[in-house]
Amino acid sequence: MLNPTERLKKNVQVSIEAKQLLLADESCMKIFSDAVEAVVARYKNGGRIYIAGNGGSAADAQHLAAEFVSKLARDRAPLPAEALTVDSSILTAIGNDYGYDQVFSRQIAGKATQKDVFLGITTSGQSPNILKALEQCRTMGVPSVVFCGRDGGAAKAMADYCVIAPGKFTSTIQELHLVLAHTLCESVEVAIFGE
Repeated sequence: MLNPTERLKKNVQVSIEAKQLLLADESCMKIFSDAVEAVVARYKNGGRIYIAGNGGSAADAQHLAAEFVSKLARDRAPLPAEALTVDSSILTAIGNDYGYDQVFSRQIAGKATQKDVFLGITTSGQSPNILKALEQCRTMGVPSVVFCGRDGGAAKAMADYCVIAPGKFTSTIQELHLVLAHTLCESVEVAIFGE
């Protein structure tokens, strides 16, 4: 049995290895770059980003929305962003009336326009409510990005831009999602407001 220090060293090593795999994946880097360009284009056209996930990914959605609206690294004007995970009345009404798999797609149908972009976060790529949200985006012509893991799951074929974080464990995938989210926000800040 590992002691806490040994476990920490093991987990840091696993995280480093996953990050090295991401660094070496040129295809993933290109998809991420294209996704950033899509988000920047939406902002420059007066749009906003809607973000959703479940569990830890819901917290990541809220975290990223806060970075866009407040700031990441420097003072600047706010950028409109909304986590679709925070309104308990909307979530429970949709969940009760239409089912939990509709909690994000119904919000997209009611809020999003073709000026906007959607970011779904799902470590498995299989979250039913994220998949329904991606379907809704396709129906409405709203560009979609998904941060996922493993093989991308069903989300890989449904999103316009699927960024797959390497890693065997949900925790490692989520760590990389945070790096991706911060880099997305930083890249948008620079593109909109300059260095």
